[in-house]
Amino acid sequence: MGTNKKYKGYVSYQYLEAGKDFISYEMVDQIERVEPYLLPLNSEGEERVLHLARESIIISLHEHPTIMPKNVARDLDAYERQGREHTAFLGLSHSYLDCVFDNMMDGTCTISSPAGWKWQDILHDLGMRRSDIAHQDFVIVCERVSDIYRAHKEGQLAWVPSIEGAAPIENELDRIDILYGLGVRLLGITYSESNALGSGLKEKRDGGLTAFGRQAVERMNKLGMAIDCSHTGILTTLDVIEHSAKPIFLTHVGARQLWDSKRLTPDEVLKACAGKGGVIGIEAAPHTTITHNHPAHNLDSYMEHFEYVKDLVGIDHVAFGPDTLYGDHVGLHRHFSSQLSTKGTQARQEFPEVDYVRGLENPTEASHNILRWLVKHDYSTEDIQKVLGKNILRVLEDVWY
Repeated sequence: MGTNKKYKGYVSYQYLEAGKDFISYEMVDQIERVEPYLLPLNSEGEERVLHLARESIIISLHEHPTIMPKNVARDLDAYERQGREHTAFLGLSHSYLDCVFDNMMDGTCTISSPAGWKWQDILHDLGMRRSDIAHQDFVIVCERVSDIYRAHKEGQLAWVPSIEGAAPIENELDRIDILYGLGVRLLGITYSESNALGSGLKEKRDGGLTAFGRQAVERMNKLGMAIDCSHTGILTTLDVIEHSAKPIFLTHVGARQLWDSKRLTPDEVLKACAGKGGVIGIEAAPHTTITHNHPAHNLDSYMEHFEYVKDLVGIDHVAFGPDTLYGDHVGLHRHFSSQLSTKGTQARQEFPEVDYVRGLENPTEASHNILRWLVKHDYSTEDIQKVLGKNILRVLEDVWY
């Protein structure tokens, strides 16, 4: 149902009065912030894309599907402090997605502190987003696998609230239960910096999964909370994979073998994740999944990472987690470089900077061009449906309650 969404025109917080109930900012265009790009196909390819978009369950394993202010330098800090993120309902209605894992404000959750990641801010963000979503019927809160199938059938979008790092739980194990009760269905172990569970990927030394981290993994397994180690140190990730009774996700990563960056994942970890039945989503945030063949980040460099990981671990263990948003992603990284640890995890070699990733500018464009690229490169229908959604569904059916 990716081509026939039942969207009725709702915009975030339209049940309130802008300027009176909340501060309104000039927001970016959800569809044409930059010149749109569609990978060219012949007529046969176009027909196949439309058929696959209708018949396949398409899931993004990692996004931030919210709208950013147009003027990042002037408005972003105040917008984030207000704690009222705007969901890109219009943009998502133009996508092929049936389900999106929304990683919320994560390190930009600076409502009460410029450092981000505070427990009360995470709850504020989650509650505000759920209040907004409760006032419309296109996006539905996804708590079970059956919700994804229902969204696909009925032209809706299943929304999975996720949190990239477990720092907000501090040393409180029961906070994982609270997050689950509020709808969170995927939790990262760390976000680049170390916390009570283990080491982040920016650290010079990785101490592995802590005793508390082992308890947290066990609790997530019991609850039916999926685990993500995309921003987690190598040794800690390997410990998580070994200790978890269930397969885990690397929701948004790339292959370090193709580009020497701490943000990308070495073969050892990719193989270990797949060996336990897990799934690896390929990352597309600016200046991440670049390669020596394509040092200027674009669709080709992104799909080179996909094919490398696919060849390394097999088609059954790869998916897509583009990690895109509706706004100036490069500007966001520059503005929040300390909270997002971009400097501590970036590539060790020179590369040309881009203003945006052509072909993967936002969740909508990414959903179109990933499918178009797979069709253009003659992937079978079975393999396309695996990497677009079935691989993720297999793990969720094992992990979720």
